[in-house]
Amino acid sequence: MTVKSIDFPNLGIHLADVGDHITVFGFDIAYYGMVIGLGVLAGVLLAYMEAKRTGQKAEDYIDLAIFGVIVGVLGARLYYVIFSWDQYQDDLLSIFNIRQGGLAIYGGIIGAVIAVLVFAKYKKKSPLLIFDTIAMSLPIGQALGRWGNFFNREVFGEYTDNLVAMRLPLDAVRASDVSEKMREHLEVIDGIKTIQVHPTFLYESLWCVMIILVIMALRRHKKFDGEFFLIYMCLYGIGRFIFEGIRTDTLFLIGTTIPVSQVLAAIFAVIAGGLLIFGLVRSKRNKKEN
Repeated sequence: MTVKSIDFPNLGIHLADVGDHITVFGFDIAYYGMVIGLGVLAGVLLAYMEAKRTGQKAEDYIDLAIFGVIVGVLGARLYYVIFSWDQYQDDLLSIFNIRQGGLAIYGGIIGAVIAVLVFAKYKKKSPLLIFDTIAMSLPIGQALGRWGNFFNREVFGEYTDNLVAMRLPLDAVRASDVSEKMREHLEVIDGIKTIQVHPTFLYESLWCVMIILVIMALRRHKKFDGEFFLIYMCLYGIGRFIFEGIRTDTLFLIGTTIPVSQVLAAIFAVIAGGLLIFGLVRSKRNKKEN
């Protein structure tokens, strides 16, 4: 065991030297940023392919990607900073340093929604059609992007000894993410203190892959515009509500101990689920009338 190790002991997986960056010409490039970039590229490619499949002007989605990524990253960072203000109030310049993490997915989603609405109005396109076209792009970006948290040793949950439990050196993680329960089960291996946790980044990554598969299975049976985006929002909200309850790095509503992302997840899941049911029922009724 070393300070750079990441183990999955119950799976027999031992990764002895997992770094968090590479150095090119003396400049450190964080794996976190590289993985986020890979997720963005995958999302753009998927949207481009879906636009072509549905007979839209695919190049429009390249333009949307440039605008949407900028607004999405700003939204993700702003969301994180607002609900982690104690970390930044004494060092405002650190707000602009995102190389070590600090992007909140729900802030990114909110930013992406705003970008789509503005873009749709400018291009005089249906926002619902655009939302459906990017309905798989968002979860593929999230599924890949979550692995940036793996390299940063963050976004993990409480102590567990389940099949996919992840073991990390105590000194490799933020002290604020370590719970009392983790400390109670702390182990010393080869002289290094370690904790064993839920790899919630992995849970969410796999959940997002499942969402993509669901949408892919249904896309030839689309009933109304906006359907796929609602499926994404509903399913992601359900998963995020569960995972947020396990994590130990939760962002709270200001002045409370209420997890803000868990609240948003529940709200989005309920609203999206309700609108999805309404849309399907209305579509079925219209089909009978015709």
